[in-house]
Amino acid sequence: MATTAVIDEKEKRNLWGGGAEPLRASYGKLMMWFFLLSDALSFSGLLITYGLSRFAHNAYTGKIADFVPSGNYWPVPEKVFTHIPFTHNPYPLVFVGIMTFILIMSSVTMVLAVEAGHRMDKEEVLKWMLWTIIGGAAFLGCQAWEWTIFIVGDKGRMIADGTTFFGANLHHNEYGPTLFADLFFFITGFHGTHVLSGVIINMIVFYNVAIGTYERVGHYEMVEKVGLYWHFVDLVWVFVFTFFYLV
Repeated sequence: MATTAVIDEKEKRNLWGGGAEPLRASYGKLMMWFFLLSDALSFSGLLITYGLSRFAHNAYTGKIADFVPSGNYWPVPEKVFTHIPFTHNPYPLVFVGIMTFILIMSSVTMVLAVEAGHRMDKEEVLKWMLWTIIGGAAFLGCQAWEWTIFIVGDKGRMIADGTTFFGANLHHNEYGPTLFADLFFFITGFHGTHVLSGVIINMIVFYNVAIGTYERVGHYEMVEKVGLYWHFVDLVWVFVFTFFYLV
């Protein structure tokens, strides 16, 4: 018992003296968690704003099949996001579901890259990080296509002065209130910027893995740190998907 007490006192002195790792997390991982916490607050504010705006507007109360876009009520996602490349028939929310699947699978490949890093398996880390980068790039390509369709429009909507406009921008919105388009562009664009940043960072880490930087250091902790960021981006998309496409 006395020996244990002496050890405890030494540990306390070491903690107060600095240089200790809280919860055995390195400085780099701890700072990444701090960053993700602050970023989570940013996304929370944006999504709460969307939720308040959504429920402050009138909701469409008729049958979904009879939905006609109007500035008087919030649009129905099933009638807005219906396009799939190379097809002409409407498939409500199918394409955004594919986007979501791609991003979630990229999170799985990132997990496998981190696990391979723990085993110091360079080839496996390279393989799974490459798939993660491909998944992120594919998601960005899908989002760019979805934005294009959203901006170009489909059937158009007539406004008070008798003119018809198509698609959506920051001044007009074919699908409903202009605020819907504003929030769509800002929130999905903000998330897309995070995905783009993640892809670029993953490419840098991939290069460092390829040239043996982390083998010389003796660990692949950097892969784990970028993995935390990538999982956060994937998790945020689940909330964005729920707010925009399901609520």
